[in-house]
Amino acid sequence: MTNTLNIAEGKKVYFASDAHFGLELFTTPIEAQKRFCAWMDNIKPDCGALFLVGDMFDYWFEYRTVVPKGFVRFMAKVAEFTDCGMPV
Repeated sequence: MTNTLNIAEGKKVYFASDAHFGLELFTTPIEAQKRFCAWMDNIKPDCGALFLVGDMFDYWFEYRTVVPKGFVRFMAKVAEFTDCGMPV
């Protein structure tokens, strides 16, 4: 069985990795998320698929019913993409 990703003609595929949200390197964690979400807003019109391929969070626990409060902006933006049917 093969998986095929159908990308609409004229759309692009984007890749992002190593954002390490939660780690304070160059900006505050909130500022880093705001910048990344602004980038996602910028690519959304021509994005056919978005691959998040590594270390979006510097630290993460998997909870069944809770998203750690520091990552709500990013998780909401991902949900916005997937709610539109865009593969993430």
